[in-house]
Amino acid sequence: MSSTVSLPRTIFDADHEAFRDVARRFAEREVAPHLAEWADAGRVDPAIFRAAGELGLLGVGVDERFGGGGVDDFRFNAVLIEELCRIGAQAVTMSLSGFNDLVAPYLNALGSDEQKQRFLAPLCAGEKIAAIAMSEPAAGSDLAAVTTTATRDGDHYVVSGAKTFISNGMLADLIIAVVKTDPAAGKRGISLLVIEADAPGFSRTGPLRKIGLAAQDTAELHFDDVRVPRANLLGQEGEGFGYLRHHLAQERLSIAVASMALMRRTFGTALEHAVTRTAFGRRIADFQANRFYLAELATEIEIAQSFVDRCVLAAAQHDLDEITAAMAKWWVTELHSKVVNRAVQLHGGYGFMAEYDVAADYLNSRGSTLYGGTTEVMKDIIGRKLISSRSD
Repeated sequence: MSSTVSLPRTIFDADHEAFRDVARRFAEREVAPHLAEWADAGRVDPAIFRAAGELGLLGVGVDERFGGGGVDDFRFNAVLIEELCRIGAQAVTMSLSGFNDLVAPYLNALGSDEQKQRFLAPLCAGEKIAAIAMSEPAAGSDLAAVTTTATRDGDHYVVSGAKTFISNGMLADLIIAVVKTDPAAGKRGISLLVIEADAPGFSRTGPLRKIGLAAQDTAELHFDDVRVPRANLLGQEGEGFGYLRHHLAQERLSIAVASMALMRRTFGTALEHAVTRTAFGRRIADFQANRFYLAELATEIEIAQSFVDRCVLAAAQHDLDEITAAMAKWWVTELHSKVVNRAVQLHGGYGFMAEYDVAADYLNSRGSTLYGGTTEVMKDIIGRKLISSRSD
C-alpha cells in the first residue's frame, strides 16, 4: 500500500516502467508467497537467484558479453529495489540488489575480460551467488582498520583473518574480500581479492541471528591460510581503498532507495489504519494530534523522495559523489526509522503484535542506519569535506 500523496516522479521513462512491470510480477509471484518460509530458514532459496537471472533482473548494467543487460543505468537497479520493498521483501532486496549494487560494480569496473567471463557470467544468470566481505569483528565502518591479510606466495596469496555481518555469506559461491596485502601501508595496503568458497581453509558460521531481516542470510567468514590465485586480484594491488570509496556511493544510495520505498509502504499501512480504526467513537485519524503526525510524515516523505530521485538520476549519469550519497544514506534511513516508529504508535497495541506488518517493519528497519556505514560515519564524511573545502 502506498501513501495518497505524491508529487509526479519524472526520472523514469517507458523502458524503466516496462522493467518495473517485470520486477513487480516477479516480486508478487516468486517472492511474496515464500517470505515466511525464508524467514524461518534464515535465508532465501538459492533458486530465487536463478529466477531473477532468467528475467534479466541481475546485472542489468553488465555488458551483454558477460551475461548482463548491457544498460548501465542505475534507474533500473532502483526499480527492482522499489518493487521488492513494495511487498515488504527488504531481506530479499538485500540478497538480489546486493549483487546488483554491491558486487557487480566491482567486478564490472575492475575485472579483466577473463575474470568477468569467469565470475560475472554465472552470477548474472543466478547460477552462482556472491558476497562482498568488508566488515570484521574489530573493524566495521572503519575499513582502513581491516586486519585480514593476504600474503604473496608465488602465484598465490595466502589469506588469513575473519569477516562478519556478511550478507549472502552462507549462500555465496564467490566472495570479494577486502584484505591487507601490505599491512604496514595502512589504507594504501588494501586490495580486493575474489575468493571461491570451495577453497581449502575457508569456513563460515551462520546464519547469524538478528532482531530483524530474518530471511537475510548473514554470516561470519573465516580464512585459515586460504590460498587464492593472484589471478583473482581485482584491479591493482594496494588500490582497494580508493575502489571502495568510489563504489560505496552506489551501495549507500541503494540503501536509501530501499528505505524510501519501505517507509512509503509503512506510511500507507499507518494511514489506512488511522482512517479505519475508531476510538472514543471517532476515527483515530480525526484526532488533531494524529492528523499532525500524518501531515508531518507525508511532507517529509515527499521531500526525501525528491532528493533520492535527484541522487538516482545522478547515479544513472555517473555523477553521484560520495558526499551526496552519504547525505542520502543517513537522512533517509533516519527518516525511515522515524516513520516506522510513528506508524507503530498510530497502530497502538496492534503495532506491537508480531502478525502486523508494521511490527515487522519496525524490527527490519533498525539495521538501515547501521549497515553500509553508520549515520555517525556518514555525518563525519560530510563534515570532513565541508571543513576541508573551507581550508583549501
